[in-house]
Amino acid sequence: MSGVTNVVLAGLGGQGVIKASDILADAALRAGLDVKKAEIHGMSQRGGSVTSDVRFGTKVLSPMVPQGEADFLVVLAPSEVEVNRAVLRPGGVLLSPELIPEADLPNKRSLNVALLGALSHHLDLPVEVLLEAVKAALPEKLHAVNSAAFELGRKLAAAQGTIT
Repeated sequence: MSGVTNVVLAGLGGQGVIKASDILADAALRAGLDVKKAEIHGMSQRGGSVTSDVRFGTKVLSPMVPQGEADFLVVLAPSEVEVNRAVLRPGGVLLSPELIPEADLPNKRSLNVALLGALSHHLDLPVEVLLEAVKAALPEKLHAVNSAAFELGRKLAAAQGTIT
């Protein structure tokens, strides 16, 4: 992998934005890449906006994704799509919650992991490394449901394509 991959995750407090960014950063580290991460919590404890930037590659100098330079925008709440769209670079990939029908999720709280699965369809990170990071971040009793959510996201991203 050459250069730097810029990912911005966004949603509302309690949706697992920070957990998803922790998993992604851990996976990139496990893959031997340089990783930087930054978070903005805002009023997250009251359901307010939360964003997390994850940057990884051979050498990353700053944790913040510059405005208009995100390669990927992963959004967990429909209300946060337009609020955060400006971070995407031209041709960047938006992964919105509409990609994953709630009824198809093995657990409605696993949307963050399902969207990571969808994101994995576009990344050069090994799927096994991402799944290792998911399992490392969550209690064992949640491994099966989150592995299923991850695979659902991968499958839907491959079948439906994405919005830019």
